Amino acid sequence: MRKALITGITGQDGSYLAEFLLKKGYEVHGLIRRASTFNTERIDHLYTDPHDPKTKIYLHYGDLSDSGQLTNLIYNIQPEEIYHLGAQSHVRVSFDMPEYTGDITGIGTIRMLEAIRRSGIKTKFYQASSSEMFGNSPPPQSETTPFRPRSPYGAAKVYAFWMVTNYREAYSIFACNGILFNHESPRRGETFVTRKITRALAKIKLGLEKELYLGNLDAKRDWGFAGDYVEAMWLMLQQDEADDFVIATGESRSVREFLEEAFSYQGLDWKDYVKIDPRYFRPTEVGDLQGDASKAKKKLGWEPKVKFKELVKLMVDADLRALIEVQDRREMMRNMLGRVKE
Repeated sequence: MRKALITGITGQDGSYLAEFLLKKGYEVHGLIRRASTFNTERIDHLYTDPHDPKTKIYLHYGDLSDSGQLTNLIYNIQPEEIYHLGAQSHVRVSFDMPEYTGDITGIGTIRMLEAIRRSGIKTKFYQASSSEMFGNSPPPQSETTPFRPRSPYGAAKVYAFWMVTNYREAYSIFACNGILFNHESPRRGETFVTRKITRALAKIKLGLEKELYLGNLDAKRDWGFAGDYVEAMWLMLQQDEADDFVIATGESRSVREFLEEAFSYQGLDWKDYVKIDPRYFRPTEVGDLQGDASKAKKKLGWEPKVKFKELVKLMVDADLRALIEVQDRREMMRNMLGRVKE
């Protein structure tokens, strides 16, 4: 049974990757940060009691700022594969917290690589790179496109990218950079624009809200489905030689197009509900990201399965269903309390 360690296992990508690896028969270990509240809802359906002899998923407390703990975990677990997904991953927030973003997103990757080097274990390492590294380089962007980051997050990811490359060449570590373009799902964080749109739409549709505030509607992104992209991560680590790959759909859509697709799906006109708030604009914007994943198609045999319109409908349906379930539970509780009072 192969072992895999996932940093950021409680995130969108981490949860889909954990599902994928468990289906492949892996023993999965995940790094989680200690918090006063549980933040494992994305993987609760996967988790089993560690005392169960059949369990295949284990969670370990740790932090990307703690190099000693990372080294201990990697040495004790001895994973054949490490998927480094953990980061401060919100681009807009990185402008507010540039130092923290640099420490966790950039230096955190060094701590992982040093843990591998110092422990001396034989493992394959995947680094979650980002299309934000390309910044204002003109589309389409491929593995040979120059990096021109336009945010502290993008700059931190560029630093991590080149350190992965350096450790690969200097210490013969099997280390890959997966340059993933925007990938979404019903598990996407609620402050990311796509999920912000679909959650607000669900509330508007059910009469719970009347307005949605957004920033730059002209920004164009290459949006795919996170569930498709985790397979590409795995495929990179199954190769004989480490390499870097762009993972994308090859289609670029604006935030405005996402709005139009989502609202029209529910028979609404987004212009009746959306307002612009300058606070949501970034100090420096990235205009157009469109990935060229031809290398991944040729060498990995990977292609995206879920297309743009299908992705939008998938997210809208999930948020509507979740909100209706919440309303139904509240109604049931009110009815139960009413009967108790009687």
